[in-house]
Amino acid sequence: MRDVAIVAFSQTDHVRGSEELSEVEMLMPVLHDVLGRTGLRTGDIGFTCSGSSDYLAGRAFSFTMALDGVGAWPPIAESHVETDGAWALYEAWVELLTGEADTALVYSWGKSSPGSVRDVLTRQLDPYYLAPLWPDSVALAALQAQALVDAGETDEPALAAIAARSRTDAADNPHAQLRGARGQGDYVVRPLRTGDCPPVGDGAAAVVLAAGDRARELCDRPAWIRGMDHRIEPHSLGVRDLTDSPSTRLAAEGAGAFERPVDTAELHAPFTSQEVVLRKALRLGGSVRINASGGALAANPVMAAGLIRIGEAAAAVHRGASDRALAHATSGPCLQQNLVAVLEGEPHAR
Repeated sequence: MRDVAIVAFSQTDHVRGSEELSEVEMLMPVLHDVLGRTGLRTGDIGFTCSGSSDYLAGRAFSFTMALDGVGAWPPIAESHVETDGAWALYEAWVELLTGEADTALVYSWGKSSPGSVRDVLTRQLDPYYLAPLWPDSVALAALQAQALVDAGETDEPALAAIAARSRTDAADNPHAQLRGARGQGDYVVRPLRTGDCPPVGDGAAAVVLAAGDRARELCDRPAWIRGMDHRIEPHSLGVRDLTDSPSTRLAAEGAGAFERPVDTAELHAPFTSQEVVLRKALRLGGSVRINASGGALAANPVMAAGLIRIGEAAAAVHRGASDRALAHATSGPCLQQNLVAVLEGEPHAR
């Protein structure tokens, strides 16, 4: 297998609303920045892949408009996934592993502000039995949180501590939407309070991948992808144990996460209770730094937050803050789909 690395990462400042910007206008600065970090131009990119959602955008084939931000002429090799950009990164990684390209641009975006994202996300549910009941995303997360409380896995003070730690860490992240500790607020759906839930906001992110010596030319300390895998839970919530995440554990095994300890983890846990599940599934001990960026509790642009977790883990490797990092992305209700990547830096920066 070829060695493939993340050599650059960029993201927007995440905000509650961006009515004045189209998707293209939101993406352009990010795309320019991530390419500028490597010195590459659009024509130097061998493969381009994006992640977004038509049901979030409210129109079919919405990703084609965003291509204006990349420039599709002269013709480019391009693909799109209808989910979080973390899965677009997976497709680009496979493309580079096969030798079809030496560099790849991956980007994703999400604008949750125009409507009720809690209701929009019901479109992810089983269309025959569950979606017609219209349980929104927070209600389903509360169902999972209550299952954890009933099982003795956590309690409300422990969840509040996760929220406080995440948003305190986000104080050092200039891109985060919520920075600094704040009160837990009122119940949204018991046992989840406002502080246990992610902010609604808009944002975008992009990464550049490169293979072998090309990666070393473009980055002083590439974040080498040592493994990546993704798995899915059964579609019906009624046949799952919501206090566990076997798919995350399987993805971690496939990515080689358990072969050696990691020092950093970026977990895509939009709700505090989901961090409890992920910590257990990924066997993360107290010595592992969790979501130093603040995680999805500080900024959660739907369809980009998972790619941001991978990008933040890669950035930690780039600046020498991590030698072996784990990144996780999720999609769907109650951690239904899960992707795990393991990133490593070379022993000494060049």
